[in-house]
Formats: sequence, C-alpha cells, structure tokens
Amino acid sequence: MKSEQRQYLEHLGHHSPEVVEAQKLVLAFLLLLRKREPEALEPWLAKAQASGLPELVEFARGLVRDKDAVTGALTYKESNGLTEGHVNRLKMIKRTAYGRASFDLLCKRVLTRV
Repeated sequence: MKSEQRQYLEHLGHHSPEVVEAQKLVLAFLLLLRKREPEALEPWLAKAQASGLPELVEFARGLVRDKDAVTGALTYKESNGLTEGHVNRLKMIKRTAYGRASFDLLCKRVLTRV
C-alpha cells in the first residue's frame, strides 16, 4: 500500500471509525474464506452482528439464514460453480433470442458459444 493510501485511510479512520471497523470485519471474513475455516464463522458472525453496521449486520443475517451452505462451502472443496455458470450462460442466450429464434437457432448458438 502506498503511503498516500495509508495516510488517506488513517485520516478516514479518525473521522469515521465505522469505516475502520468495517474494513477489519471484511478483511477477517476474506481471511476466513481463503483459509477455509468453518470454525471461525460463528465468532465472525457474532462480531458482524454486534458491530451495528447495517450492511454487515444484514450480510451476517443472510449468512445465518443459509448457514449450512456457507459451512459446506468452507468445509468442502467441491463446488457446483461450473454448472451454475453454464446454466447462467444458457439463460442469457435464451433471453436474448426470446420470441425471435427457433429451437434450431438456439441449439446452434449454444453449441457454437456465440
């Protein structure tokens, strides 16, 4: 980090301690994800909810609602991300041709990756 950036963050932190708190929580969550530590999720959720920062509180609520999936994502290396990507691509192709293309044209677009 450049000295100008560091000075800006320090200045921002003096005038808005919420920004510093949000930065710490976000970086802690990033580290938790990168290290795949499901046991660190519960303490992080408690800190985020106790922070009083509306965006992080709402984010933590969303994680709690789907806690099993989040814990699974932190525990297992397997993912259905590739499948979801293909489904998203197919939906996009279908939407762009809605009402104007035949099934044959749709098949060609899917197979040729247009």
